[in-house]
Amino acid sequence: MSRDPAPQCEATPGCITCGDVGVAMRVVRVSADASALCADAAAATEDVACDLVWPVAPGDRVLVHAGVAIGRLEEEPA
Repeated sequence: MSRDPAPQCEATPGCITCGDVGVAMRVVRVSADASALCADAAAATEDVACDLVWPVAPGDRVLVHAGVAIGRLEEEPA
């Protein structure tokens, strides 16, 4: 019988299901179906489902995880 201590969990950032992290994005264009084209800090764009934070408008900042806006973000400090 081994007397090695049990392995310890490692705290890593990201979703415990898929490993993704939330990404701050800015709404660029809004669609009528509660989705929006959003851009990250590097100007990469992604279509994002915004049902959970609807309504959104161009310029709004949202936190995106796995293609879904999961929260609103305050404006960045000047």
